[in-house]
Parts: sequence; structure tokens; C-alpha cells
Amino acid sequence: MSPSGEVVASVSSALAVLLVLLACVELGDAAAAVGVYRLIQYDLAGAPLGSRAAALNHHAAAFPLPAGADLSRSALVAPLLDLPLSFLREYLAEKKHLGGLLILLPRNISTKNVEGNNDDKGEPKNVLAELEKLLMHEEVPFPVYFAFHDDNLDNLLADIRKIASSGQPASASTGGYKLVVPSAEPKKVSSPTISNIQGWLPGSKGEGDAEQLPTIAIVANYDTFGAAPALSVGSDSNGSGAVALLEIARIFSRLYSSPKTRGKFNLLFGLTSGGPYNYNGTSKWLRSFDQRVRESIDYAICLNSVGSWSNDLWMHVSKPPENPYIKQIFEDFSDVSKEMGISVGIKHKKINVSNSRVAWEHEQFSRFRVTALTLSELSTPPEFLESTGGLYDTRESADVESVMRTVKLVSESLARQIYGLRGRNIDVFADNSSLAIIPHYIRSWLDLFSRTPRVAPFLQKNDPFILALKKELSEHTTDVHVQNDVLDGMFTFYDATKSTLNVYQVASVTFDLLFLLVLGSYLIVLFSFLVITTRGLDDLINIFRRPPSRKVKGA
Repeated sequence: MSPSGEVVASVSSALAVLLVLLACVELGDAAAAVGVYRLIQYDLAGAPLGSRAAALNHHAAAFPLPAGADLSRSALVAPLLDLPLSFLREYLAEKKHLGGLLILLPRNISTKNVEGNNDDKGEPKNVLAELEKLLMHEEVPFPVYFAFHDDNLDNLLADIRKIASSGQPASASTGGYKLVVPSAEPKKVSSPTISNIQGWLPGSKGEGDAEQLPTIAIVANYDTFGAAPALSVGSDSNGSGAVALLEIARIFSRLYSSPKTRGKFNLLFGLTSGGPYNYNGTSKWLRSFDQRVRESIDYAICLNSVGSWSNDLWMHVSKPPENPYIKQIFEDFSDVSKEMGISVGIKHKKINVSNSRVAWEHEQFSRFRVTALTLSELSTPPEFLESTGGLYDTRESADVESVMRTVKLVSESLARQIYGLRGRNIDVFADNSSLAIIPHYIRSWLDLFSRTPRVAPFLQKNDPFILALKKELSEHTTDVHVQNDVLDGMFTFYDATKSTLNVYQVASVTFDLLFLLVLGSYLIVLFSFLVITTRGLDDLINIFRRPPSRKVKGA
């Protein structure tokens, strides 16, 4: 064969191999990447709770499941409203093994389910609250991730359901989709910090007045706790309380900016951390005060979940309502509330001194013998680690009008006490005045809180959000500083709160065998063609002809 013919044959062979490789790429795995959020992992008094695994590498499955399906090697993909809580309770109670769970959340949690007539389906907010309660208070041996619905995931779910409806769950032999989250073993969060932020509006002393001015404290915790730390923004609990505090500080700073309108009370503003953990930050903050400062506090108003009430607000106290201080504060609130056309009730709950658990933030003040109350839309104290800013507490949970009414109620009540206006129907913070409450200010801060996860162990002391709170408080108050401390107690937290989920489309073994058979046949035909064109048919036949045996002659 001529050299040119050999070159042509070599080029033909190279092109053939290239075509085969391109075919393999075209028919190979197609991958997609999705941002996912991991179920919290923590220890409470040494007991492991939450998800105890992070890595995921299993074929995807979806409801409806075949009878008796083995999910030990499957990652279940389920929209929130299609995931029966009874299914999860059974798997957790009987310690059944599940390869993994991916829960798809609606973009708008407040949207009601218009299709569902099943008792297990309802309003997403209520369903999600029950799901969180179950997952956060149990040891979950398999990885659990959350993701938001989008077109890609919805199409993926539709394909998975088609596979599930065939009666054969996805596996290496049947093909389908594979979900992979490459994650290292979660590590303990060492020395998680809590940061308390405080600022003062000092009052004005009269001539010859040497006594220390009384202080009124306005306090709100700002951190959260939920099933997915990377999604726990707590718009209402307690973003609404913290935003109300910032607005109260802003409008009173205008009064206190002039000696002529400065009151004879110091105002102390405190943004506290560690709220979900028995108000650990509040306790540390109070301990950091000099005894004289604590004794100067007439009373403290703690703001908690004030962003979604309609017409009823509750004043929670530890001292009996007949106590002169409590009675006077409640009367001040009642007078203003009647003028506003709203209702404020009072709830008395004694402190159990033998139990370190506190239900409300004001109870930490009461333990230091400081008169305090909590103003909240909640009529009863929440259970431990509940109503702390979970997945369902999104921006839709906090209403600007509700926060404005709270600010108006507290500010007018304080002003009437500070300036001796009790019993007089005077609107100090009237609309369209220089002291008016600004809706845009409240809305902007609510939006920021609703975009910022604030689970304390994952907030560093130099986190931009904490710095933003300090800067804002510095704009309206003086002597602003941040107290950093270590969160103590019974909690141990683990990292790996969010990751990337890789979705791979995989072919079945039957397809692989068929593809291998076709590819092998193609290569044999190509090889035969090249041998015939370069060496002739006889050489090709000789390749497959059995060589003659050689007899060894005996000696």
C-alpha cells in the first residue's frame, strides 16, 4: 500500500475513534447543580439531634412509592405538601434506613394549597411548622436537605415520578437520576459567640439634682433558630421586635437631641443574642452591668414577635398585675391602646426559681430583681426551641402596619410617663410631624432581617449584619458598644449548613449492555474494513484462521 493510502487509513481510524468518543459524550451523564440547605445538626445535653449525616450519593425516588419499596439506597424527593408526616414518624420511630431526603419548599410559604383535599395537606406555614418540630427534636440518621421549587427541580420531579409509576424504583439496573452531595464529615462549632449590642439616650438632670436618673430599658433579641440554619431569617420572631426597637430609638433620639425636650429618664436600648437558648445573651448582658446600673432600671420592655398581630397584643409579666409598677405600666398601655382602637391584655406567669428554663426574655430581668415585661402577639409562652424564627417565619410573616402599631403604642406610653402627660390625650408622635413613625424605615429593616439568617453559632462577632446593627444604633444613641461572649449551656452545634446538590441522569444496565454491543459491532466492522482496504481479504481471513499445529519429532 502506498504511503498516501496509509495516511488516509490512519486519518480514517482517528476520525472513527473521535466519532465514538463524541457519541459517548452525547449519550453519557447530564449533570445539574442545585443549591440546598441542610437540616440542623446539634447536641442537647449530649443527646444527638437533627441530621447526623451530610454526604449523599443515591438514586432518586419520589411518591407514590411501590409497595414494600426498599429506600435504604434511595434519596427521596418530595414537595412539602406531598410529604406525609406519618411516613417520617414511622421511619424515625422504627429506625428504618433512608438513603436521604430532599424536601422542596414553595417560594411563598404563606400561599395556601388550593388543590389539596387531603387531611395531610393544608396551609404550607402550618405543615412546615409541624415538620420542623418533628425533625429538630429527633435524631435523624440520614441526610436531609431543603431546596426551593424551580422549573429545573419540577421537571426533575416529574421525570422521577414517571420512573416511580413504572413500579420499579430507580437503581443501577433500571437507571433514572442520581443525587450527589459531596460533603465532608460535619465538624463541631468551637466556642460559638453571642454578641449583645447596646446604646444609651442619657436623660437631663435638673439643677442641683445629684441623684442618678432612672432608666427605662427597651430590649429585643435578634437571633434565630430553625430546622435549616441557612434559611432561619425569623422575620417576625424576632426580626419584628428588633426593628421596632430601632425605630423607637430613632424617634426618641430626635426628642433627646435637644436639651429642651430631653426627658428626665435614661433610655437604654439592648439588642440581645442567644434568645432561643434560654435568653443566654440577656443573662450575660445583665451580669455585665454594674450593680448601680441594674438598680437604676425602673423597668424593662422586651419586644417579642410583634409583626403579625391584628388587634390583640399581650403584656406578659412575672409580678402580679396588682403590683404598683405593673399596674401603672399596664394602665399607660391601655390608655394609648384605647385611643388607637386596639386591645392590650395582660398575662401573669410566675417564675419557677428551681427551673433554669425561662419562657420569656423579661424573666431574665426578673431573676435580677428588675421589673420587666414582654410585649408580644403570642398569648401563651412558646415551647422550648419553638417560635424562634423557623423556616415558615419568612418576610410574609411580618407586617409593616403591625410593627408600626407596636412602635406607636410603646413610644406614646413612654412619652406620657417621661414628660408627665398621663391622662392627657396628646399625640407626641403624630403623623406628618418631625417625630412621625416612618414606614419606609421599618420596611427596609424588615427586608434586611428577612434576607439574613441569624442562628447565633454561625454568626461571627465581626459579621456584617452585627456591624450594621451597631452602626445603625450609633446613628441614634450614644455609648454604643458590642459585648461578645461565648454561648454556654447544653448546646453543641455542627457546621455544614448548606451545600450544592449535583443531579446526574444515569442509564440502566440494559442500555449500557446494548450500547456496548453496538459499539463493539461498530469497531469490529471498522477494523475489518480497514484490514481489507489495506491488506486484502486474505489477511483478514488469516487473522481468524487457526494456526497449524507444530508436531515435535521424537528423538
